[in-house]
Amino acid sequence: MIVAALWVSCALGVAVRAEDVPSPATEDVPSPDIVSALDRGFSGLYNLDFVGAQRDFAAWQQMHPDDPVGQVSEAAGFLFSEFNRMGVLESQFYENDESFFRRSKPAPDPVLRDHFQAAIGRAENLSHARLAKDPKDRDALFALTLSSGLQADYAALIEKRNLASLRFTKQASASAQQLLAVCHDCYDALLATGFSKYIIGSMAAPVRWVLRLGGLSSDKQGGIADLQKTAEHGHYLAPFARILLAIAYVREKDKARALQLLIGLRREFPANTLFSREIAHLQSSR
Repeated sequence: MIVAALWVSCALGVAVRAEDVPSPATEDVPSPDIVSALDRGFSGLYNLDFVGAQRDFAAWQQMHPDDPVGQVSEAAGFLFSEFNRMGVLESQFYENDESFFRRSKPAPDPVLRDHFQAAIGRAENLSHARLAKDPKDRDALFALTLSSGLQADYAALIEKRNLASLRFTKQASASAQQLLAVCHDCYDALLATGFSKYIIGSMAAPVRWVLRLGGLSSDKQGGIADLQKTAEHGHYLAPFARILLAIAYVREKDKARALQLLIGLRREFPANTLFSREIAHLQSSR
């Protein structure tokens, strides 16, 4: 499973502006008067409303044309809708890798791929332009983190280009570390490395050693800790961190904790049928 779950590090592509990350005292329930188009867009993605999400992301881009985060949000929407169509979310809940690789794989949508790559290109161009003026620009670093993560996901789970996926993952981790160096409480950035650390840390020792030589972390418990921090202190990605923790708990045979998380997610995002299906599956297999 080197790359089977890499998409989850950024697949929803949290398009949060770094300066908008709320403090721990206020992050749990955003005030209605500060809900942005990005808030609405990512809420739409969690509820599988891809059309509505893209409408909100477009609105954000109109208000902030020089913000690369708006463009990478659009790319995330395209990728997540494709993953939903191809059943990637469900496949991540498989308890063994053999089941994952036996799953049927619909052909990718070439039109969506072109839209995805175009949005990625715009996001990266805007990011590099901002970093040329300020190497510590948090929004640009976040957008580059997400851009690399999304490309890793597409390469791994749609194109089956595993080596390319690992290269993009390393780039995402580097950008995330740069962001955290200038924004210590940007907890959403931890998702760029948390789940990949968990997956790689779960692999056989020789494989972990090879991947460490390539610059990829293999820390199973550290990956879980990163996800827990995002779940507790994150903003846009706090719900997604709970999805990833549920996947990890299924693989660790801790179905009770996975169910607890999924039940909460179903209550928060009732339009997302994935949660009900996975709850039913886990309850029937207990």
